[in-house]
Amino acid sequence: MQRMRLHHMLSPGPHCLTIKSFSSSQHHSPWSGLETWRNSPLNENRCWGPKGPQTHPSSLHNPDAPMLPSSASSLAELGALVLSTPDPLAKSHLSHLAFSTWRQRNLPLGSCPPPPRPARPLKPRLVHPKEIPAPKNSGLPLNAYMLHNLAHVELNAIDLAWDTVVRFSPFSDILGEGFFADFAHVADDESRHFAWCSQRLAELGFKYGDMPAHNLLWRECEKSSDNVAARLAVIPLVQEARGLDAGPRLVQKLVGFGDLRTSEIVARIADEEVAHVAVGVHWFVSVCQKLGCAPSSAFKDLLEEYNVELKGPFNYSARDEAGIPRDWYDLSTNNKDKNKDMKRDNSEKLSEVYERLASIISMENENSSLNRP
Repeated sequence: MQRMRLHHMLSPGPHCLTIKSFSSSQHHSPWSGLETWRNSPLNENRCWGPKGPQTHPSSLHNPDAPMLPSSASSLAELGALVLSTPDPLAKSHLSHLAFSTWRQRNLPLGSCPPPPRPARPLKPRLVHPKEIPAPKNSGLPLNAYMLHNLAHVELNAIDLAWDTVVRFSPFSDILGEGFFADFAHVADDESRHFAWCSQRLAELGFKYGDMPAHNLLWRECEKSSDNVAARLAVIPLVQEARGLDAGPRLVQKLVGFGDLRTSEIVARIADEEVAHVAVGVHWFVSVCQKLGCAPSSAFKDLLEEYNVELKGPFNYSARDEAGIPRDWYDLSTNNKDKNKDMKRDNSEKLSEVYERLASIISMENENSSLNRP
């Protein structure tokens, strides 16, 4: 069923058309740092020091740290292991270890069924988003409250990236190795972000799980479990792009609260999320090009089909940097384009009218001159 669905995704649909018919507004400008990010060395800066990210020597040789089983011999198997790990810190550590092992040992992509859902710890208790307590009722100060919410997002992001790798691993011949390399790299980044958040929560006297959280992010992921194009639209281009929108506002609130150290962590995470959105844009456009689909209309059709809502306000500068064209998500841009098209059409019609009038006047003048004695 899944293979049929994926191949259906790779066949022309109602939002598809020939590549030659793309309008200029549907072209995107890729993030300039994408290749540098792809070719960057393994990032071991999983501790937040006095001056920012740094390595943590004790964690590199911790005998109590979880290890990968020798039986895991492919990227897909490693990803499934991370997804099946309930402890958040262990999941974060294994995520980095999985990506490092695959990269250093040049293991194959492989193929492996994903678990039905990622393993989760007993805490935090997962509730409906409307049941999340307000900051004043959470038992946490505002900075810890915001940091806990971010830690929850980052933990989910680890699973979202690995689920994309594992779930679609049977289709590597269609998607290509680069697709899986990119999303495994994203998972590694997210694991580092979670480690920073956990460290800072501990410095503030709290830990992940000290307040309830929601399961909305994973439910959005489940929607797109049978369609890789939808997964790219829903997760990197909507969910992660929302992080670009929210990051600067969160930084400002933390600065206003007086917690500069946490604000610096959040600012760094928001900056690194640009790469993850750019990866989503790259692969979504790649799939659309294979299909001969217009990415803008395909994106909108998929969000409508999967009942995913776009919410502003948008951080246009960060989204532009990541390479998301504004006409994909901003209705005002679409309306401006429509108005420009209407004005151009009206101008062309008026030009035709003027040409006809000029022709009629010219003919009348010629007839008048012929009738003169």
